[in-house]
Amino acid sequence: MSPLMKLSAITLDCPDPLALAAFYREVTGLEAHPKSDAEFASLVPEGGPTIGFQRVDDYRAPTWPDQVVPQQLHLCFDVADLEEAEARLLELGAGKPDPQPNEERWRVLTDPAGHPFCIIAG
Repeated sequence: MSPLMKLSAITLDCPDPLALAAFYREVTGLEAHPKSDAEFASLVPEGGPTIGFQRVDDYRAPTWPDQVVPQQLHLCFDVADLEEAEARLLELGAGKPDPQPNEERWRVLTDPAGHPFCIIAG
């Protein structure tokens, strides 16, 4: 049976699409879509889903680990070296909330707009 749907995009709400796209572009190496603008920006991986960033007025960043503002969505990325990847991501503007649930296997970080994402030793 062939699938009814194929994932084509993941879109994150944020206050500044170009800035958040630049952050993820830097950490993933993906290319920015040429029509990205202040309202909607995206990164286009070869063969994978597009990562989109859409501007939302009065954006409220998720609060993690508490759920005052739920995380709503998070991305996971495999990395070769957790320590190296974490250091580089923090240098690029990621945050590192406390507590960390399993630092030996993965780290929960936040992007500049407050979305949690995980890096996983892979």
